[in-house]
Amino acid sequence: MSNAEAPAPLADVPPERRPAHIAMIMDGNGRWAQRQGLPRVEGHRRGAAVVREITELCSDLGIGQLTLYCLSSENWKRPADEIAFLMLLLKEYIIEERGPIMRNNLRVRMLGRREAIPDHVLEELDRTIEMSRGNTGMWLNLAINYGGRGEIVDAVRALARRVREGSLEPEDITEDSVSGHLYTAGLADPDLLVRTAGEMRVSNFLLWQISYAEIWVTDRCWPEFDEQQLHQAIRAYAARDRRFGGLPDLA
Repeated sequence: MSNAEAPAPLADVPPERRPAHIAMIMDGNGRWAQRQGLPRVEGHRRGAAVVREITELCSDLGIGQLTLYCLSSENWKRPADEIAFLMLLLKEYIIEERGPIMRNNLRVRMLGRREAIPDHVLEELDRTIEMSRGNTGMWLNLAINYGGRGEIVDAVRALARRVREGSLEPEDITEDSVSGHLYTAGLADPDLLVRTAGEMRVSNFLLWQISYAEIWVTDRCWPEFDEQQLHQAIRAYAARDRRFGGLPDLA
């Protein structure tokens, strides 16, 4: 079959059955590297290349939002040399990806606390975000120095300040107002949460937002995640019956 005759990717899954927002816990870089007899940092380097591949694949599939768990607030407990490498790799990524980001019409957003991230990294990240501000394609949300509990605490603090200032009554606080003070304000909640490396936990990631997300776990580590795995996750999502607490239609 020629390329012209090849079916479109995921042609068997209609667009309306695909997730509009995919969130990913990219786990297992270090374990993958150790299994290959490589330093842990080489797993992170390979993982960054997979980020590029999966981002472009999701954009090509018409996914509206992709949220990637890049660095958790707990990751600062790792050895100092590994953290330093991760910061360098993050800086390199956000500089090198400016071309693909603009070509793919992506909009970049950071989710997380800015403190503790080195200024030279924040400067490059802010520059990339500003460059992409006028784009209209997929949102690429980078969760950096992110923790779900910390995000909720920050939202509660913001609401408490409004109450103290007299611009908000406590009884007027709703789920929508809480959502509006999260790092993800204005973004839709994830439909599908993908986790690599076989771990069966959400690791403090988007705790509020994934309340009704479908979860798909693969034993493969993140550096091994590829187009086939992405398609498997989307097909599994499409096959599920999402009732959001209600009953199936028995008519």
